[in-house]
Amino acid sequence: MTRFSSLRTTPGAATSGRNTRLARCIGSVLMFSVLCLPPVTSAQTVVRSEAGPVRVTEVARGLETPWSLAFLPDGNMLVTERPGRLRVVTPDGKLSAPVQNVPRVHAAGQGGLLDVVVGPDFARDRLIWLSFAQPTQKGARTAVARARLDESSRSLHNVEVVFAQRDDPDGRNHWGSRLVFDRDGNLFVTLGDRHAYRDSAQDTGSHLGKIVRIRPDGGIPPGNPFVGKTGALPEIWSYGHRNVQGAALHPVTGKLWAHEHGPQGGDEVNVVRAGANYGWPVITYGKEYVSGFSIGEGTQRADVIPPVRYWVPSIAPSGMTFYTGDVFPKWKGNLFVGALRGQLLVRIELDGEKFIREERLLTELGSRIRDVRQGPDGKLYLLDESEGRILRLDPG
Repeated sequence: MTRFSSLRTTPGAATSGRNTRLARCIGSVLMFSVLCLPPVTSAQTVVRSEAGPVRVTEVARGLETPWSLAFLPDGNMLVTERPGRLRVVTPDGKLSAPVQNVPRVHAAGQGGLLDVVVGPDFARDRLIWLSFAQPTQKGARTAVARARLDESSRSLHNVEVVFAQRDDPDGRNHWGSRLVFDRDGNLFVTLGDRHAYRDSAQDTGSHLGKIVRIRPDGGIPPGNPFVGKTGALPEIWSYGHRNVQGAALHPVTGKLWAHEHGPQGGDEVNVVRAGANYGWPVITYGKEYVSGFSIGEGTQRADVIPPVRYWVPSIAPSGMTFYTGDVFPKWKGNLFVGALRGQLLVRIELDGEKFIREERLLTELGSRIRDVRQGPDGKLYLLDESEGRILRLDPG
């Protein structure tokens, strides 16, 4: 592994007498050397991959627990920080002051300010959507707010909560919280089971452990599978999920794909179908944390959709994207998944909806990869939660 770091110069100490001439000579040599070197503006690491060397470039640092990244049309990036801050980051890595008027968040445990997505008509209406852990009198819940971004004043206007979980238990974990627009302009929202309330994932009268589909204003699309069904919440698209922290539309089929955390194993990648049951906590490859015993009835059942891919032991997946660019032609059509516990980036080869094989990348970095996005330049961008950085992958 080869590392490059930024070149730094510091003022020389004052010299006098016979040391002055020597210092000037040394200074001239150093100046000549600097002028002959190519400019290096950011730290870089070269890692190996099956597609050849990959250069990992540090685009920005100084973020506190970054959670999500979204690209604006001008090339700037929106980045959420879990303690409750939203920042604008320029392509050359400059971080703005926190954007004003972000909703108040429950910043505890895994909760806080989580996902951010730019609306389909952002160039016209400047609308973005944020998911976050919303404090309530009883506890907290996953919620989604819509707002108009004013980049000139670095502030949000017309902030409106368009969705909030019915359930607001106490606890610090499993908020889910990925946001994905479908091709009809509806919004998928992933909702965790809140850890201690896992049995609710099988209850269609609860929002816990679900993926819901709403209109951008919070309304219910008429094609949702549980509309009109007694005792079921009409927002629900699928159920039986544990903690979905990665979601993306397939670039060809337009179907929603998602992955979720399993306990000590049983992390899953799924094709998310309307009305389908994904098993948790009845059908799972995961094990209990303390005892190591199996959970539920087993790993398969006729009415439960099996995963496309699962991991035992757990890699703790977070962030997900399909690669459609031309910068890495050998990766086109592959699925990329970040990993927190695994401290790596997983590249998955598929044949339609069938898993073929995977490659584990960036193991040299030892970084918790929180989010994975494809940039408008066709390169992959990652959020390194460990060091509060944005990383970019380039051909080596």
